This record gives sequence, C-alpha cells and structure tokens, in this order.
Amino acid sequence: MIERAVATVYPPKATSPFFIISCPHVFNFIFFFFFSYISKVSRFALSSISTTGRRETMAQVLSPSMQLQTRVTRNAANVNPVCRRTRNSLSLSYKQKGSFKGCSKLRVFTVKSDGSTINRVEQLLNLDTAPYTDKTIAEYIWIGGSGIDLRSKSRTISCPVEHPSELPKWNYDGSSTGQAPGEDSEVILYPQAIFKDPFRGGNNILVICDTYTPAGEPIPTNKRHKAAEIFSNSKVVAEVPWFGIEQEYTLLQPNVKWPLGWPVGAYPGPQGPYYCGVGADKSFGRDISDAHYKACLYAGINISGTNGEVMPGQWEFQVGPSVGIEAGDHVWCARYLLERITEQVGVVLTLDPKPIEGDWNGAGCHTNYSTKSMREDGGFEKIKNAILNLSLRHKEHISAYGEGNERRLTGKHETADINTFSWGVANRGCSIRVGRETEKQGKGYLEDRRPASNMDPYVVTSLLAETTILWEPSLGTEALAAQQLALKV
Repeated sequence: MIERAVATVYPPKATSPFFIISCPHVFNFIFFFFFSYISKVSRFALSSISTTGRRETMAQVLSPSMQLQTRVTRNAANVNPVCRRTRNSLSLSYKQKGSFKGCSKLRVFTVKSDGSTINRVEQLLNLDTAPYTDKTIAEYIWIGGSGIDLRSKSRTISCPVEHPSELPKWNYDGSSTGQAPGEDSEVILYPQAIFKDPFRGGNNILVICDTYTPAGEPIPTNKRHKAAEIFSNSKVVAEVPWFGIEQEYTLLQPNVKWPLGWPVGAYPGPQGPYYCGVGADKSFGRDISDAHYKACLYAGINISGTNGEVMPGQWEFQVGPSVGIEAGDHVWCARYLLERITEQVGVVLTLDPKPIEGDWNGAGCHTNYSTKSMREDGGFEKIKNAILNLSLRHKEHISAYGEGNERRLTGKHETADINTFSWGVANRGCSIRVGRETEKQGKGYLEDRRPASNMDPYVVTSLLAETTILWEPSLGTEALAAQQLALKV
C-alpha cells in the first residue's frame, strides 16, 4: 500500500505557483527545502479534522508562514517508471500570501493511496486493551475550588471493579485548585460512585469522588458529605425521596463567548421558534445534545430526556427520577460528560444562570421532588405541607440555589421574583409549581423552579429533604404562613 505524506507551509503574501514533482533532481531539491524548514518549527500538535465524511489526522507543527503539500498523484499516464514513482509519491503546492519571512504553519499527515486516512492517534484512542491486560483506567472526578468547576485525572487499576469500595483513595494538589494552602496542599479523594467510561470504553470507568483533608475531615467545598448525612437519616430513608432534575445549559462560540448560532456581536430573531425547534435556523448544537444523551446512557446515568430551550443555543437534559444522594452523583457525572464532549468539539459550555442580558430566558435547574407520602393517596396534603415549610425557609434556599441567580429570578421569563415566595398549579411564574395531573390525582410531586443552572445538586436535593422531612416550624409561624399562602393545611 503506497502512503503519502502531506506537509503544509504558508508564507505571508503574494501569488501561489503550483509545482508538480516529476523528476529526481526536483525531488531532491524539494526534500532539501522541506527539511531545512522543518528544523525551524516551534511547536508540534496533533489533531483530527473531518471532511466529506472522512476523518483525517494531522500532526501540526506551527511556526511563521508558507504552505508545502506532498501528495500521491494516482496513475499518471505516459510517464517513465522512475518519474511515475516520483510523481505518485509527491506533489508540491506552494501558496504565498506576501513576502516570505519564515515558515508559519507546517502540517503533516499520512493518508492511504485510496484517499482514506491512517488516523494513528484515533486508532490508539479506540484501542480495546481488554484482550491484552486485565488492567483498567479509572478517571477520578471531583469538584474544584469554585464549587462548580470539575477536575479529573486518571490512574491504572489492576483489575475491573464493580463498587467504589474496591477502589483506592487518591490525592491531588489542592493548592492548584483553590482548595488547600501551598504549605499543606494534599487533598484526599474518596471514591463514591462508578460509571462506565464512554470515551475509553471497555472496562474503563469514571469515578465520582468527594474530597477530604488527610485527617479525614471534609473540606469546605465537599457538599456531598453533608448531603449523604441527611439522606442517611432514618426519617429521610423511610420517605424514599425522588428527584428529577432539569439541567439547562448554554453553548457558546469559542473565543467570542457568544451563544452558538448567534451572529457575532448581534442578535438572532426574538424568542418563540427555538423551544424544541427543528431546522438549521432554529436549532444550534443538536449534535452535542445527542452525543451527550448517548454518552449518559452508556455510562449508566439515569438520563430521562433532552430538548432545545427557549433561548437559541440553550439546551436542557433531565436526570431522574433518582433516589437520595444518587441524584447529585448522576447530575455531576452528566455535567462532566458534557464538559468533555464540548471540549472535543471546541464549543464552550456555560452554566451561567443569565448568560445574555435583556429579553432572553435565563438558565435554571428546576428540581422535581416527591416523597413516598406525597406519591400515595392523600399526598396532595403532604405536598401543601412541604410548600408551607419551603415558604418559611425561602431565604435559606435562595442563598444555596446558585451564584448570580438574582439576574435570572426577576419575575419575568418564566421565573418568580427572587424576594417573594409563591406557588401555583401549572404556573411557571411561581417559585413552586404543582402540575395539573398532581392536583387531579390528589398525589404526585412538586417542582422547585428557583435553583439556578449552576446550583450544586448535592446542596439542593439535601436541602429540600431537610426542609420538608426533618425541619419543623413552630405552630404559630406555620399558621401565619399558611394564611399568607392561602393553604388550608
């Protein structure tokens, strides 16, 4: 099989003569020229591009500016065998953009003579190691110092595992993530949940971890620890709390940080046609959403759906129903997968609750919630009791429901005012919404519409359980709140 090497070099200005190497002395001149410039390259990067349905791997070397391409030219007729072999090995394309000042970009990739690409890096990425070793790769994932950023690193495990308890603890430099001082920087990772790795496949896994000091104390950004304590309370366990979390997110164009599909520095048409919309002028980023959906299913995340949102370039996926602490583990892993997918395609993911100011919807993380008592006959009264408790702890919940939420909860764009608690049936302008079917059946669930898209699911889910199951208001306070909310409890 004849292979061809392609190298590309761009000079600054001028026209672009085209040369075809067909004789040995020209061949020697070109290779002398080629290798004299390859010594000047400053960086070497490897990437993949997709053209007309093929995947092409490039070894990219970046330095000043001129293009040199060497290609296979197939089946040249009326050429002597020596020149034919040379021509079938190489052709040179030289393009000038101005006066030559050095080699700015050199790209080298190898392709088969039939036009397909030998993508050596992709072959390695897709390599199944199972036939050759029992060892697996575990990607340890944790939440960084901002409370919303995700970090991860890999380690080799001697054999496949099925439970987090089979995995060793690990550590990392907390001073580099804003979670520990430099003089005492070690933070310990405790494996808590395992998911299959859709990027590496095989027996390789993703591991959701929480974070502790070497003495075994949870660090301040470890919100999972307290949530686990609440969900392990016997009263909470008996109520089997279910959560369905609607994670909204916005896709941004790289560098300009402007929503995907929007004209740079300008705005698309007004909201209306984009929610669950179909078509190139309405849906921006569907491939990312679909790739994420499948990755979640592969990983074992309890994803239940996805849809395009009201603002163009904004999407949503739903996780649940999940029980207790599982809801937070699944949402964080789903966020990790989304970060990795957008990283691969070169799109920026933001969970900002109001990425674009003005007459555009923000991004929330509506949390649907029910207990066993709410789901049983007569559960609507339990739902009203829960709403009453939530009204009395409105400020505590708002303070824990995400940064920048005041820009989103304005009373407009399907939100309630951040300072006022409200509830209603089928009303998306309230703090708490109850569905028509729940009212009709007399049992079901409630939807807390206050959490922002950047909320911590460990915090929100455990706070809902604490307020509605464990917390008990005084009788006087409860009666007053019931009167204000017109709740006959």
